[in-house]
Amino acid sequence: MIDKVFGFIGCGNMGGALATAARRELAGENVLLANRSPEKARALAEKLGAQVVDNAGAAERSDYLFLGVKPNMMAGMLEGIRDILVSRDEPCVLVTMAAGLTIKAVRRMAGVDYPVIRIMPNTPAAVGKGVLLCCADGANEAQVEVFKAVMAGAGLLDFVEERLIDAGSAVSGCGPAFAAMLIEALADGGVACGLPRAKAQAYAAQTLLGTAALALETGAHPGALKDAVCSPGGSTIQGVRALEAGGFRGAAIEAVIAAYEKTLELGKQK
Repeated sequence: MIDKVFGFIGCGNMGGALATAARRELAGENVLLANRSPEKARALAEKLGAQVVDNAGAAERSDYLFLGVKPNMMAGMLEGIRDILVSRDEPCVLVTMAAGLTIKAVRRMAGVDYPVIRIMPNTPAAVGKGVLLCCADGANEAQVEVFKAVMAGAGLLDFVEERLIDAGSAVSGCGPAFAAMLIEALADGGVACGLPRAKAQAYAAQTLLGTAALALETGAHPGALKDAVCSPGGSTIQGVRALEAGGFRGAAIEAVIAAYEKTLELGKQK
């Protein structure tokens, strides 16, 4: 196992998912969990075999310190551990997942010129099928490679320019909510046609999973995958017609743009 300490301040859905991924590669004593509600940290620690600490303990002991708090809470949280960060003998790598907050902003709030890895993960990371959009500043090659090795269990890691993080997160970070709505809608349609709820949901979820795998493995354009199912005069093309009449693709595009614009707005908040 990798002999580095990964500390997590914030054990919500995303912090918990990333801590779960880290625990696959790290010993339990090298995964530190801190949360505003200690009960949540204790519950996750019991599940993972990890350690519960407070924010100060995470800041003191971590080689990689994950800042899993909401953008409007970041400044206050970092203010509380600033003296500890400043007094460390060796800097840690700060890992921020706050939507809209740039690396420059996080450094300013922390009051230290530490290496920063900015990430935008998504909830499927909890089952190893997530997307982590990443960019780094000040981290050396060895630090980045350790991060990649520990986080590999979360899913696809893609390092991009920081200017692309917000746009990417509007697709991959917000996308699970949109995909879940589609699963629910398809299942509702199945129930309307007489399927039991459990079967309809299983069929819908597996269909999205399989179609995604087909797209990734073949590299085929989504339009080609759609066309392959649409026989002339068949059932599928009539369903496609109904989706187009309802503005399906336009609504999906607008959802991504709305999420992107909100992310930019969050980044402007102090």
